[in-house]
Amino acid sequence: MQKGRKRPTHHAGADKSKTYPVTETIELLPFLIKNISGAGRNVVKNILAHGQVAVNGKSTTAYNYPLQPGHTVTVSKERPKEKLPFEGLSIMFEDEHIIIIKKDAGLLSVSSDSAPPNEVTAYRQLMAHVRLDNPKNRIFIVHRLDRDTSGVMLFAKSEAVQQQLQNSWQSAVQERIYVALVEGAVKKENGTITSWLKESKTLKMYSSSYPNDGLHAVTHYKVLRASKAFSLLEVQLETGRKNQIRVHMEDIGHPVVGDKKYGSRSRAIGRLGLHARVLAFTHPITGKLVRFETEIPKLFLKPFQKEE
Repeated sequence: MQKGRKRPTHHAGADKSKTYPVTETIELLPFLIKNISGAGRNVVKNILAHGQVAVNGKSTTAYNYPLQPGHTVTVSKERPKEKLPFEGLSIMFEDEHIIIIKKDAGLLSVSSDSAPPNEVTAYRQLMAHVRLDNPKNRIFIVHRLDRDTSGVMLFAKSEAVQQQLQNSWQSAVQERIYVALVEGAVKKENGTITSWLKESKTLKMYSSSYPNDGLHAVTHYKVLRASKAFSLLEVQLETGRKNQIRVHMEDIGHPVVGDKKYGSRSRAIGRLGLHARVLAFTHPITGKLVRFETEIPKLFLKPFQKEE
């Protein structure tokens, strides 16, 4: 065999993958051994096992895959990125600046003083996720959702992006829409609740009876569905204060279902009836409006199905 014959395959060059045309009927493993110069049987098996081989664009790990003339085999130089199994969250969107997740009820956004030190949080899982690429990578909290609230949440991948988002939050956020399952029939089709929120010594938020005493909070709502026992509301936040929706719903006599802290007596769905459904904001780097929407949790519709 001539020494220089197979040299071209060495510089699959700067490209991260190399494509080989198939000209005969042959199994995948012998084909790879024949075509990948300088790679022994074990190296090739390793490449296959790590999902670096695709036939006609579809990844395969089967060493006996039957190849036919006209097929193309692509071998990637890089292993597919390892994926961590997430607990209580899924990634909706990610670029080099931000991560958008859908958080389940029950998952802490970030560690709190009262939580066990090793408790799984969204923050901790996402930190591990970005460090798969580079151990120096970090993520930064932009806003929080209560443990028992589910829905859309945003994290930054650098301190600069975090600062930019937090500093321009009021103007950057175009939509922040929740759905709330509340107790009782809300009579008014839509309304706005305004108050000044304060925190008690027991860390419970409440509306002050004095104007300008506390943080100004404005909540808009409209009724999506109603029965004698429950109402499903779409809630739009004008200000994002701690526990704002929960306090305001208690203020109008319709506490969020499952919210014992703020006056609820109902455990109709076995969780807090609050879900962050939509988050739309101006991307801090591209300047474009981005919008993320999730479904209304099926559990929130359950109380109405019983009555139909």
